[in-house]
Amino acid sequence: MDPAGQTANDTAGVIARPPLIFLGALLLGLASDRLLPFAFPADGLLHWILAGALLLIGLTLATAGIGNFSSASTPVPTNRPTRALVTSGIHGWSRNPIYLGLFLIYVGIAAAARSPSALILTVPVAIMIRYGVIAREEAYLQGRFGDAYRDYKTRVRRWL
Repeated sequence: MDPAGQTANDTAGVIARPPLIFLGALLLGLASDRLLPFAFPADGLLHWILAGALLLIGLTLATAGIGNFSSASTPVPTNRPTRALVTSGIHGWSRNPIYLGLFLIYVGIAAAARSPSALILTVPVAIMIRYGVIAREEAYLQGRFGDAYRDYKTRVRRWL
């Protein structure tokens, strides 16, 4: 047991590692486009600017969130126990900046690849992340940090 009385196997029990959910959906979307091609509505400079902006903002958010976790000496992977409640930096603006960043990266890649199927899969991915990952993490963090986490939830929005 660690000092907080938690065992080494104490985790949120998410359905799958979030980066794997995003990667799986992206690969499924790209493969679907090869099998059932649809026309992608956007093209030209604006399309590339939008895709690039989404990627850049997403990378910035995810990197800032990972940096916060590293500074607090708590692991990022969801299959390892959380050591600290991170509420400062980017986590003072969003409770899930890494997932928000991953969504923006996902949509940016799907747009750059001109993949309508991957963009359509954003909806099921959002549902999986919200209910299969975030809901489980929130219950875990509330059990682990109690009132401190409840106070954090009232001060900071889930996404923005």
